[in-house]
Amino acid sequence: MEQQQVRAVLGLLISCWYSNLNYFSQQVAELEQQSRERVNQYVALYTRRLQRHRRRRRRSARDLEMLELMLLRRRARICSRTMWAQPRSCSWWHHVSDNWNDRDWQLNFRMRRTTFMQLCDILRPSLARQVTRRPVPVELRVAVCLWKLATNLELRSISRLFGVGISTACVIVQEVVTAINKVMRPDYIKDPSEAELRVIIQGFRDKWGFPQVAGAIGTTHIGIMAPVEYPEDYYNKKGFYSVLLQGVVDHNLKFWDINVGWPGTVRDARVLANSGLCHRAENGSLLPHWAETIEGVDVPPLLLGDAAYPLLPWLMKPFPEGGGATQTQTMFNHRLSEARMPVEMAFCRLKGRWSCLLKRCDAHISLVSHIIAACCVLHNFCEVNNEEWEEEETDTDETGSGVVSREKYRQANHGNNIRNALCAYFM
Repeated sequence: MEQQQVRAVLGLLISCWYSNLNYFSQQVAELEQQSRERVNQYVALYTRRLQRHRRRRRRSARDLEMLELMLLRRRARICSRTMWAQPRSCSWWHHVSDNWNDRDWQLNFRMRRTTFMQLCDILRPSLARQVTRRPVPVELRVAVCLWKLATNLELRSISRLFGVGISTACVIVQEVVTAINKVMRPDYIKDPSEAELRVIIQGFRDKWGFPQVAGAIGTTHIGIMAPVEYPEDYYNKKGFYSVLLQGVVDHNLKFWDINVGWPGTVRDARVLANSGLCHRAENGSLLPHWAETIEGVDVPPLLLGDAAYPLLPWLMKPFPEGGGATQTQTMFNHRLSEARMPVEMAFCRLKGRWSCLLKRCDAHISLVSHIIAACCVLHNFCEVNNEEWEEEETDTDETGSGVVSREKYRQANHGNNIRNALCAYFM
């Protein structure tokens, strides 16, 4: 009986073991299947990534080949380029250079050919170009600029005359103007030395009988296009847009000081007060401390101005005109007006030579001051080289109405004493 029970138990155990064995076998098979599927997925993902990477490399290689091909084609086009600019005729300029006489050069370029070549030699270090292709000659560049300043002709016409592009003509004018101001202005517009000042004072005394005059000061309007910013500041009382040119002139009509760029509505006295000329005069560095005793008053070297300027020990102005003016004061005003003629004549000659200042200057407002200064330099250059000029009728009505506070100029009483002494000197 016991053996049967043992066998039954053993059989039960064996059947349980087989059933569990089958279950575990199925579980192991399922795990192996899942592992194989996961491995296959990883393999497929890696294969796709590898294929994508290979395609990218092939695409990059093709792009690199295309880029190299484009560069080779571009280099081939550059090497085979035969024209850098549109061909234009320079026959007119060659005719001018070979056939014009000094009279023709003076009428059109405002100077003789020898003076023109001297100007080119001065500017050559700043204008000469060293490039691979053929540059525009310095003589042609200077001629383009002088023609523009002297005639105020539009750039399209200048381009056709001289055989250069319109944009090239514009750049040439700006570069030559810059070179004139940089190279020539320090030598041709500067405060006179003591020896030069003695010559100027003696020149005013000999020509107009006015003692101790170091120069005549005045202001003129230069017409411009209406600026984009604050155009109302540039619309002057004469009815056009302008900037102001303040100049001091010696007895030979040469400028020895200029101040350029103030808007046309600014008064002459304000321009003077904010100029370097006034600052140097106030600190005593403008004129030497020479004095000539006239009617018991020590009279220093003076500048002569009109009624728009303040009365200062170094700046004379006329007496107020009207019913209250005495005969002596009227005589003084007449003699002062005569002695101030050089500044009016200089402005007249300046605008007559360089018509870009007589007519409206069409340059941008940022370039106008440079052009005006360059014209003043060229004016002095022509005067130094004795270039003749036929006077033409121009508008030189430069009288203004400046108001200056007595607090700013406390030396007015001293200036009044000097003026009274000069007034008695002319009687």
